[in-house]
Amino acid sequence: MYIAAMKLEKELVAASSVPLILSILAEADSYGYAIIQRVKELSGGNIAWTDGMLYPVLHWLEDNGHIRGRWMKSESGRRRRYYSLAPTGRKALRQQKAQWNVVTSTLQQLWRPQHA
Repeated sequence: MYIAAMKLEKELVAASSVPLILSILAEADSYGYAIIQRVKELSGGNIAWTDGMLYPVLHWLEDNGHIRGRWMKSESGRRRRYYSLAPTGRKALRQQKAQWNVVTSTLQQLWRPQHA
């Protein structure tokens, strides 16, 4: 049986991009394509980022000191820009988690089935 991927509103995708990227980089250093693939994997294909969506956010996070980028050669010999979480990024991730926990717990309360 085929279940079509859900189309998320672009505003929700944009709002969740910073906490997703910071969380992925908290797992391990990574590069753009691998981040896109990790998000796709974690969301079961429901969140499909493009380069045009990811790189402006990576650049913004780097400009604000939340992540650091460095060029490295991959095993194939190709140069890739790897990103790592900076100390301010860890703090930002803690703040993002707290904010998203408030939003999700509030929605869960509203969407909980009412028992008679």
